[in-house]
Amino acid sequence: MELRTIVNTDPSSERIDYSTKVMLIGSCFAIEIGMKMHSGRMPVMINPSGTVYNPVSVSKTLELAIENRKFHVEDLYDNNGTWLSFHHYTEFSAGSPEGVLEKINRRTEEAHEFIRSAKFLFLTFGTARIYRWKPTGMIVSNCHKIPSASFEQELLSVNEIVSLWKNQLDTLHALSPDLKVVFTVSPIRHWKDGAHGNQVSKSTLILAIEELLDHPAVYCYFPAYEIVMDDLRDYRFYAGDMLHLSETAIEYVWNAFSGSFLTREALDIWKEVDRITKAVGHRLPEDSNTDIKKFAGRLLTRIEEVTKKMPSLDLEREKKYFSGLL
Repeated sequence: MELRTIVNTDPSSERIDYSTKVMLIGSCFAIEIGMKMHSGRMPVMINPSGTVYNPVSVSKTLELAIENRKFHVEDLYDNNGTWLSFHHYTEFSAGSPEGVLEKINRRTEEAHEFIRSAKFLFLTFGTARIYRWKPTGMIVSNCHKIPSASFEQELLSVNEIVSLWKNQLDTLHALSPDLKVVFTVSPIRHWKDGAHGNQVSKSTLILAIEELLDHPAVYCYFPAYEIVMDDLRDYRFYAGDMLHLSETAIEYVWNAFSGSFLTREALDIWKEVDRITKAVGHRLPEDSNTDIKKFAGRLLTRIEEVTKKMPSLDLEREKKYFSGLL
Protein backbone atom coordinates (compact mmCIF):
# COMPACT_ATOMS: atom_id res chain seq x y z
CA MET A 1 0.00 0.00 0.00
CA GLU A 2 1.53 3.33 -1.12
CA LEU A 3 0.88 6.17 1.33
CA ARG A 4 2.47 8.92 -0.77
CA THR A 5 1.94 10.50 -4.16
CA ILE A 6 5.51 10.35 -5.43
CA VAL A 7 6.49 12.76 -8.19
CA ASN A 8 8.94 10.94 -10.43
CA THR A 9 11.59 12.88 -12.32
CA ASP A 10 12.79 11.54 -15.65
CA PRO A 11 16.54 11.03 -16.05
CA SER A 12 18.02 13.68 -18.32
CA SER A 13 19.61 12.47 -21.55
CA GLU A 14 22.07 15.38 -21.23
CA ARG A 15 24.06 15.32 -18.01
CA ILE A 16 26.05 17.81 -15.94
CA ASP A 17 29.63 17.09 -14.90
CA TYR A 18 32.51 19.19 -13.55
CA SER A 19 33.20 20.67 -16.97
CA THR A 20 29.61 21.86 -17.42
CA LYS A 21 28.96 25.52 -16.67
CA VAL A 22 25.51 26.07 -15.17
CA MET A 23 23.75 29.39 -14.57
CA LEU A 24 20.73 29.59 -12.27
CA ILE A 25 18.46 32.64 -12.09
CA GLY A 26 15.34 33.25 -10.01
CA SER A 27 14.18 32.44 -6.51
CA CYS A 28 14.17 29.46 -4.14
CA PHE A 29 15.12 26.58 -6.43
CA ALA A 30 17.78 28.66 -8.19
CA ILE A 31 19.33 29.65 -4.86
CA GLU A 32 19.11 26.36 -2.96
CA ILE A 33 20.13 24.08 -5.82
CA GLY A 34 22.78 26.55 -6.95
CA MET A 35 24.29 26.66 -3.46
CA LYS A 36 24.28 22.87 -3.31
CA MET A 37 26.25 22.75 -6.55
CA HIS A 38 28.58 25.47 -5.28
CA SER A 39 29.27 23.56 -2.06
CA GLY A 40 30.61 20.78 -4.29
CA ARG A 41 32.68 23.39 -6.17
CA MET A 42 30.88 22.82 -9.45
CA PRO A 43 31.19 25.64 -12.04
CA VAL A 44 27.98 27.56 -11.37
CA MET A 45 26.80 31.16 -11.34
CA ILE A 46 23.77 32.04 -9.23
CA ASN A 47 21.67 35.17 -9.73
CA PRO A 48 24.16 37.69 -11.16
CA SER A 49 21.74 40.52 -10.23
CA GLY A 50 20.73 38.98 -6.92
CA THR A 51 17.51 37.14 -6.13
CA VAL A 52 14.67 37.85 -8.58
CA TYR A 53 11.12 36.56 -8.40
CA ASN A 54 8.99 37.48 -11.40
CA PRO A 55 9.42 36.56 -15.11
CA VAL A 56 10.12 40.16 -16.14
CA SER A 57 12.98 40.54 -13.66
CA VAL A 58 14.43 37.14 -14.58
CA SER A 59 14.39 38.26 -18.22
CA LYS A 60 15.97 41.60 -17.30
CA THR A 61 18.80 39.82 -15.50
CA LEU A 62 19.55 37.85 -18.65
CA GLU A 63 19.28 40.95 -20.83
CA LEU A 64 21.84 42.81 -18.71
CA ALA A 65 24.23 39.85 -18.83
CA ILE A 66 23.90 39.24 -22.57
CA GLU A 67 24.38 42.92 -23.41
CA ASN A 68 27.07 43.45 -20.74
CA ARG A 69 25.14 46.58 -19.85
CA LYS A 70 27.17 49.17 -17.94
CA PHE A 71 25.36 51.05 -15.18
CA HIS A 72 25.96 54.73 -14.46
CA VAL A 73 24.97 57.05 -11.62
CA GLU A 74 21.77 58.07 -13.41
CA ASP A 75 20.65 54.40 -13.33
CA LEU A 76 20.68 54.42 -9.52
CA TYR A 77 18.33 55.78 -6.86
CA ASP A 78 19.40 57.55 -3.68
CA ASN A 79 17.12 56.30 -0.91
CA ASN A 80 18.04 58.51 2.03
CA GLY A 81 21.76 57.95 1.61
CA THR A 82 21.57 54.35 0.42
CA TRP A 83 22.29 54.06 -3.28
CA LEU A 84 20.50 51.22 -5.05
CA SER A 85 19.41 49.77 -8.36
CA PHE A 86 15.81 48.71 -8.92
CA HIS A 87 17.11 45.93 -11.19
CA HIS A 88 19.28 44.42 -8.44
CA TYR A 89 18.88 42.86 -5.02
CA THR A 90 19.78 44.68 -1.80
CA GLU A 91 23.23 43.05 -1.65
CA PHE A 92 24.30 45.49 -4.39
CA SER A 93 23.26 48.59 -2.41
CA ALA A 94 25.86 50.81 -0.80
CA GLY A 95 26.42 54.18 0.84
CA SER A 96 27.98 55.63 -2.30
CA PRO A 97 27.11 55.35 -6.01
CA GLU A 98 30.70 54.31 -6.75
CA GLY A 99 30.33 51.30 -4.47
CA VAL A 100 27.11 50.18 -6.16
CA LEU A 101 28.43 50.68 -9.68
CA GLU A 102 31.60 48.74 -8.96
CA LYS A 103 29.61 45.74 -7.67
CA ILE A 104 27.03 45.81 -10.46
CA ASN A 105 29.39 46.32 -13.41
CA ARG A 106 31.92 43.74 -12.20
CA ARG A 107 29.23 41.13 -11.67
CA THR A 108 27.56 41.92 -15.00
CA GLU A 109 30.83 41.46 -16.85
CA GLU A 110 31.37 38.11 -15.12
CA ALA A 111 27.84 37.03 -16.06
CA HIS A 112 28.38 38.15 -19.67
CA GLU A 113 31.40 35.89 -20.00
CA PHE A 114 29.73 33.02 -18.13
CA ILE A 115 26.48 32.88 -20.11
CA ARG A 116 28.36 32.66 -23.41
CA SER A 117 29.92 29.34 -22.38
CA ALA A 118 27.18 27.96 -20.11
CA LYS A 119 25.60 24.65 -21.12
CA PHE A 120 22.56 24.75 -18.81
CA LEU A 121 20.39 27.64 -17.69
CA PHE A 122 17.89 26.97 -14.91
CA LEU A 123 15.17 29.61 -14.58
CA THR A 124 12.90 29.73 -11.54
CA PHE A 125 9.77 31.87 -11.52
CA GLY A 126 8.43 32.64 -8.05
CA THR A 127 5.47 34.92 -8.72
CA ALA A 128 3.52 36.37 -11.65
CA ARG A 129 3.02 39.63 -9.73
CA ILE A 130 5.13 42.64 -10.58
CA TYR A 131 5.67 46.03 -8.95
CA ARG A 132 5.99 49.28 -10.90
CA TRP A 133 7.87 52.28 -9.55
CA LYS A 134 5.26 55.03 -9.82
CA PRO A 135 7.58 57.91 -10.83
CA THR A 136 8.68 56.09 -14.01
CA GLY A 137 6.43 53.02 -14.47
CA MET A 138 9.51 50.80 -14.41
CA ILE A 139 9.03 47.19 -13.30
CA VAL A 140 11.37 46.65 -10.35
CA SER A 141 13.15 43.50 -9.27
CA ASN A 142 13.16 44.58 -5.63
CA CYS A 143 11.32 47.28 -3.72
CA HIS A 144 14.21 47.75 -1.25
CA LYS A 145 11.78 48.31 1.65
CA ILE A 146 10.63 51.59 0.13
CA PRO A 147 7.01 52.32 1.22
CA SER A 148 4.49 50.34 -0.82
CA ALA A 149 2.63 53.55 -1.75
CA SER A 150 5.49 54.26 -4.17
CA PHE A 151 4.62 51.18 -6.24
CA GLU A 152 1.72 49.79 -8.23
CA GLN A 153 1.12 46.05 -8.21
CA GLU A 154 0.01 44.08 -11.27
CA LEU A 155 -0.60 40.43 -12.12
CA LEU A 156 1.03 39.43 -15.38
CA SER A 157 -1.12 37.49 -17.83
CA VAL A 158 -0.09 34.21 -19.39
CA ASN A 159 0.13 35.93 -22.79
CA GLU A 160 2.38 38.69 -21.44
CA ILE A 161 4.82 36.18 -19.98
CA VAL A 162 4.81 34.01 -23.10
CA SER A 163 5.34 36.99 -25.42
CA LEU A 164 8.23 38.34 -23.35
CA TRP A 165 9.91 34.99 -23.01
CA LYS A 166 9.56 33.90 -26.62
CA ASN A 167 11.65 36.94 -27.53
CA GLN A 168 14.15 36.24 -24.76
CA LEU A 169 14.48 32.59 -25.74
CA ASP A 170 15.01 33.62 -29.38
CA THR A 171 17.91 35.81 -28.23
CA LEU A 172 19.39 33.04 -26.10
CA HIS A 173 19.10 30.49 -28.89
CA ALA A 174 20.83 32.82 -31.34
CA LEU A 175 23.60 33.54 -28.84
CA SER A 176 24.17 29.93 -27.85
CA PRO A 177 22.30 27.27 -29.86
CA ASP A 178 23.54 24.49 -27.58
CA LEU A 179 22.38 26.16 -24.35
CA LYS A 180 19.73 24.06 -22.57
CA VAL A 181 17.09 26.10 -20.77
CA VAL A 182 15.22 24.42 -17.92
CA PHE A 183 12.20 26.09 -16.32
CA THR A 184 11.06 25.57 -12.74
CA VAL A 185 8.46 27.16 -10.48
CA SER A 186 9.33 28.00 -6.90
CA PRO A 187 7.37 25.98 -4.33
CA ILE A 188 7.58 28.84 -1.82
CA ARG A 189 4.17 30.43 -1.34
CA HIS A 190 3.87 34.22 -1.65
CA TRP A 191 1.58 34.39 1.36
CA LYS A 192 1.20 38.17 1.30
CA ASP A 193 -0.94 37.61 -1.81
CA GLY A 194 -3.25 35.37 0.21
CA ALA A 195 -3.94 31.68 -0.34
CA HIS A 196 -6.09 32.24 -3.43
CA GLY A 197 -3.86 34.97 -4.83
CA ASN A 198 -0.82 32.74 -4.50
CA GLN A 199 -2.56 29.94 -6.37
CA VAL A 200 -3.61 32.28 -9.18
CA SER A 201 -0.03 33.52 -9.48
CA LYS A 202 1.55 30.05 -9.51
CA SER A 203 -1.05 28.80 -11.99
CA THR A 204 -0.26 31.70 -14.32
CA LEU A 205 3.43 30.80 -14.24
CA ILE A 206 2.78 27.11 -14.91
CA LEU A 207 0.46 27.83 -17.84
CA ALA A 208 2.96 30.25 -19.37
CA ILE A 209 5.84 27.78 -19.04
CA GLU A 210 3.71 25.06 -20.59
CA GLU A 211 3.37 27.19 -23.73
CA LEU A 212 7.12 27.88 -23.81
CA LEU A 213 8.20 24.25 -23.67
CA ASP A 214 7.96 23.89 -27.45
CA HIS A 215 10.62 26.56 -28.04
CA PRO A 216 13.87 25.05 -29.43
CA ALA A 217 15.93 26.69 -26.67
CA VAL A 218 13.92 24.98 -23.92
CA TYR A 219 15.21 21.62 -22.77
CA CYS A 220 12.59 20.68 -20.17
CA TYR A 221 10.60 21.58 -17.08
CA PHE A 222 11.81 20.37 -13.69
CA PRO A 223 8.90 19.77 -11.25
CA ALA A 224 10.31 21.35 -8.09
CA TYR A 225 6.91 22.90 -7.32
CA GLU A 226 5.08 19.61 -7.79
CA ILE A 227 7.58 17.63 -5.69
CA VAL A 228 6.93 19.87 -2.72
CA MET A 229 3.19 20.38 -3.22
CA ASP A 230 2.24 16.80 -4.12
CA ASP A 231 4.93 14.65 -2.52
CA LEU A 232 6.17 16.52 0.58
CA ARG A 233 2.70 17.36 1.86
CA ASP A 234 3.59 17.64 5.53
CA TYR A 235 4.57 20.58 7.74
CA ARG A 236 7.68 18.71 8.91
CA PHE A 237 9.15 19.61 5.52
CA TYR A 238 8.82 23.34 6.23
CA ALA A 239 10.87 25.83 8.21
CA GLY A 240 9.50 27.68 11.21
CA ASP A 241 7.59 30.22 9.11
CA MET A 242 5.63 27.33 7.49
CA LEU A 243 6.42 28.81 4.07
CA HIS A 244 10.08 28.12 3.33
CA LEU A 245 11.47 24.62 3.08
CA SER A 246 13.29 22.71 5.78
CA GLU A 247 16.77 21.30 5.21
CA THR A 248 15.19 17.88 4.80
CA ALA A 249 12.93 19.11 2.00
CA ILE A 250 15.81 20.91 0.26
CA GLU A 251 17.84 17.71 0.45
CA TYR A 252 14.94 15.74 -1.04
CA VAL A 253 14.59 18.12 -4.00
CA TRP A 254 18.38 18.11 -4.46
CA ASN A 255 18.39 14.31 -4.59
CA ALA A 256 15.71 14.38 -7.29
CA PHE A 257 17.58 17.05 -9.23
CA SER A 258 21.05 15.51 -8.94
CA GLY A 259 19.72 12.07 -9.79
CA SER A 260 18.19 13.46 -12.96
CA PHE A 261 20.93 15.80 -14.15
CA LEU A 262 24.34 14.93 -12.70
CA THR A 263 26.56 12.18 -14.07
CA ARG A 264 27.31 9.34 -11.68
CA GLU A 265 30.96 10.39 -11.50
CA ALA A 266 30.08 14.04 -10.87
CA LEU A 267 27.69 13.11 -8.07
CA ASP A 268 30.33 10.91 -6.40
CA ILE A 269 32.88 13.75 -6.57
CA TRP A 270 30.25 16.23 -5.35
CA LYS A 271 29.58 14.14 -2.25
CA GLU A 272 33.26 14.06 -1.36
CA VAL A 273 33.80 17.79 -1.95
CA ASP A 274 30.59 18.71 -0.12
CA ARG A 275 31.85 16.90 2.99
CA ILE A 276 35.12 18.82 2.77
CA THR A 277 33.57 22.27 2.33
CA LYS A 278 31.05 21.65 5.11
CA ALA A 279 33.86 20.54 7.43
CA VAL A 280 35.29 24.08 7.31
CA GLY A 281 32.30 25.19 9.34
CA HIS A 282 32.43 22.35 11.85
CA ARG A 283 32.85 23.21 15.51
CA LEU A 284 36.33 22.18 16.54
CA PRO A 285 37.02 20.03 19.63
CA GLU A 286 37.83 22.21 22.62
CA ASP A 287 39.59 19.72 24.85
CA SER A 288 42.32 18.27 22.67
CA ASN A 289 44.79 19.88 20.29
CA THR A 290 45.67 16.37 19.15
CA ASP A 291 42.08 15.73 18.04
CA ILE A 292 42.07 18.97 16.05
CA LYS A 293 45.27 17.97 14.26
CA LYS A 294 43.89 14.53 13.49
CA PHE A 295 40.72 16.11 12.14
CA ALA A 296 42.70 18.51 9.95
CA GLY A 297 44.99 15.72 8.75
CA ARG A 298 42.04 13.57 7.67
CA LEU A 299 40.54 16.44 5.70
CA LEU A 300 43.83 17.29 4.00
CA THR A 301 44.11 13.66 2.94
CA ARG A 302 40.59 13.82 1.51
CA ILE A 303 41.46 17.01 -0.38
CA GLU A 304 44.54 15.35 -1.85
CA GLU A 305 42.57 12.28 -2.91
CA VAL A 306 39.68 14.14 -4.51
CA THR A 307 41.93 16.60 -6.39
CA LYS A 308 43.80 13.65 -7.86
CA LYS A 309 40.48 12.43 -9.27
CA MET A 310 39.45 15.92 -10.42
CA PRO A 311 42.52 18.18 -10.91
CA SER A 312 40.36 21.15 -11.96
CA LEU A 313 38.86 21.45 -8.46
CA ASP A 314 39.81 24.60 -6.57
CA LEU A 315 40.03 23.65 -2.89
CA GLU A 316 42.89 25.98 -2.00
CA ARG A 317 40.83 27.88 0.58
CA GLU A 318 39.90 24.66 2.36
CA LYS A 319 43.47 23.35 2.11
CA LYS A 320 44.81 26.55 3.64
CA TYR A 321 42.28 26.39 6.47
CA PHE A 322 43.04 22.81 7.47
CA SER A 323 46.80 23.30 7.07
CA GLY A 324 46.51 26.18 9.53
CA LEU A 325 45.11 23.79 12.15
CA LEU A 326 48.17 21.55 12.14
